Amino acid sequence: MSNPTVRVVARLVALPEKVEELKAVLSGLIEPTRVEDGCIQYELYQNQADPTDFTFVEEWASSAALDAHLQSTHIQEAIQQLEGLVGAAPDIRRYDKVV
Repeated sequence: MSNPTVRVVARLVALPEKVEELKAVLSGLIEPTRVEDGCIQYELYQNQADPTDFTFVEEWASSAALDAHLQSTHIQEAIQQLEGLVGAAPDIRRYDKVV
């Protein structure tokens, strides 16, 4: 029996002097995303050993729901705000649950 949901791990690393600014941008995504159709889980974590390291752990009802999320206004606006806050593009990976 397959699980049709899509799991996502999205990692962003702040420039050392921009941690709080990036945290504010990312935190602002939580509430509008959690009410999107198909959003099952959307949580933001900050690495205890390296506070520049932020990771979203997500679960979506389908790839289509995830794709719609990535095109949403709040995500597109956040992407525009990343310039000058991160040293590299976000690392976004999609996973299927194995067991």
